[in-house]
Amino acid sequence: MHLRPSPEPLKFKSVSAHNVNKVTAAGLLVALGIIYGDIGTSPLYVFSEIINGKKIEPLLIIGGLSCIIWTLTLQTTFKYVALTLKADNRGEGGIFSLYTLVRRRKKWLVIPAMLGGAALLADGMITPPISVAAAVEGLRNIPQLHDIADNTIIIIVLGILAVLFFMQQFGSASIGRMFGPIMFIWFTMLAVLGLTHISDDWSILKAFNPYYAIKLLTVYPKGFWLLGSVFLCTTGAEALYSDLGHCGRGNIRYTWVMVKLCLILNYLGQGAWLLSHNTGKIFATSEHLKNIPGAELLKNPFFEVMPHWFVLTGIVIATAAAIIASQALISGSFTLISEAIRLNLWPKMKIIYPTEARGQLFIPGINTLLFTGCVGIVLYFQNSGAMGAAYGLAITLCMLATTILFSNYLVLHRVKPWLIYSFLGVFLTIEISFLIANLDKFHHGGYVTLIVGGGLFLVMYVWFRARKIKNRYVEFVRLEEYIPKLEELSNDITVPKYATHLVYLTSANNPKEIEHKIIYSILSGKPKRADIYWFVHVDTLDDPYTCEYVVEHIIPNDIVRVEFRLGFRMAPRINLMFKKVVEDLVANREVNVVSRYESQQRNNVTGDFQFVVMEKFLSQDNELPFVERLVMRMYFWLKELSLSEEKGFGLEQSKVQVEKFPLIVAPVSKLKLKRVYIDEEE
Repeated sequence: MHLRPSPEPLKFKSVSAHNVNKVTAAGLLVALGIIYGDIGTSPLYVFSEIINGKKIEPLLIIGGLSCIIWTLTLQTTFKYVALTLKADNRGEGGIFSLYTLVRRRKKWLVIPAMLGGAALLADGMITPPISVAAAVEGLRNIPQLHDIADNTIIIIVLGILAVLFFMQQFGSASIGRMFGPIMFIWFTMLAVLGLTHISDDWSILKAFNPYYAIKLLTVYPKGFWLLGSVFLCTTGAEALYSDLGHCGRGNIRYTWVMVKLCLILNYLGQGAWLLSHNTGKIFATSEHLKNIPGAELLKNPFFEVMPHWFVLTGIVIATAAAIIASQALISGSFTLISEAIRLNLWPKMKIIYPTEARGQLFIPGINTLLFTGCVGIVLYFQNSGAMGAAYGLAITLCMLATTILFSNYLVLHRVKPWLIYSFLGVFLTIEISFLIANLDKFHHGGYVTLIVGGGLFLVMYVWFRARKIKNRYVEFVRLEEYIPKLEELSNDITVPKYATHLVYLTSANNPKEIEHKIIYSILSGKPKRADIYWFVHVDTLDDPYTCEYVVEHIIPNDIVRVEFRLGFRMAPRINLMFKKVVEDLVANREVNVVSRYESQQRNNVTGDFQFVVMEKFLSQDNELPFVERLVMRMYFWLKELSLSEEKGFGLEQSKVQVEKFPLIVAPVSKLKLKRVYIDEEE
């Protein structure tokens, strides 16, 4: 029996890749609102970290500022804005989008992809607390609140974070429109505050000369380790690439010119103010104050450059910007996990779509995880200074992962080898230097994000590795060999009918094959007779928003295969999609779904649809190596915590039968069993 494909794929939703280079006024405003929250709020804490516990002197300030300027130029502008933004997947960006572009080149590239994804998620746990805490701590610059207690600050920060995470379930579409104007006000404020203080000490302009950055790193005592603090100015660079799909390459590049200018102006103003008013002084956070003779309690230069009458307004704007930065990280984490689920790199989780807007989604489990992590970080570190001392270690690994993946993208596009090696040489040197400098933060709390990131990576690795182990077991058979038996069963009225329409989810990519376990489920034991057998396959494509299907009538009105081709950013809502397929086929008179029972047939009643989901459990009859046995045990433990198969495919509102069968990956080869005979005389 030959398979008869339908003439062409039937599309029920077409998503055209938008022009990523198009620049519009609305696009520019959106880009300001959702991309630059993290990198835009870095002036709140970068200089505080650089000067913490150190004597204010020209080399420290000018050299530190020179490092900031050239980090923003090389790392953010050149690597991300100029180069990495070119690697779009039908207009979409981010580490998993980049991975889908290169994954067919080398199998091991999944490791840097998982490492980068885990690091980004870990970063999402510390960015909201450090941004909000740094903004709220500005209250101490108001004379009446100068002695506000740490506990009060912590309560305010936790209150803001609690409201922020609670609001996630309603979506950000309504308040998202305000993000652009608020961030425009924020960046304008940064530029104005910086400009008003550059004249405090014109020598600050020497910072544009990279000589002072090199001098700081090589001459200043322990100057190299200051890179750990400098790195905080570019932690949000990855967001520029992750949000490519929301804003477009052109809008990001144009807005970055303004954002970079505002950031540098503000840093210059803070540096000039420090040199003019505080040369020779030593500032330190409360935990380091006792150990440094003559040190004063650290004052955040960001708020110190504000006029006294503007401080309260500045704190409100800074807090709003910090909330927007947090929102961007949270939304990005939801998108990241949804992509990982579709790429089989993360356990299935419940996903809610608060609005119809594309990309708007809410994952309750991740929301709870992030909120718990943020609360834990606030309670553990207590203030933004301590958080800054631990911040940056995880995100450095993400940047290294992006460098490795992007270099493979360049190879695929046949870029000249010397250019690829130059790219790798420059950015691996920069990022490994940042990584080494950030390792100094390990004992200051950097281990927290590293442990969190490591745990997230472990989940991804276990889920990915277990799938590879399971694939040894999956046995496919030729469907054509069983078609006569299925046809015979369907017409055998002596067998009680199991369902009018019996729908199986199959993982067979080849339409001429089917899992042996499905055939066994239908034909063996108590056979499952149905009028029409449906085999549904979901294929995840590298294209982000493809949403189409192909129908193959193996036996007209008896056996039908439906293949959904979904992009890695499309949710597999099989219940809704399958209904649409059936409606289309009925409209085209390709299939008759009316019940075959005579009484119901006369009244034109649609037959029932029964879905069957095959669920595995780990059999004891396995001989696996210790590591693989450990991986499989962790996999099934994660599977118990994750969403069930039927809910993962959006079938919870359908009639679903779950069949459990043992997973025997490595059967026991030698069973030591000996028969003994009992002497009857005894």
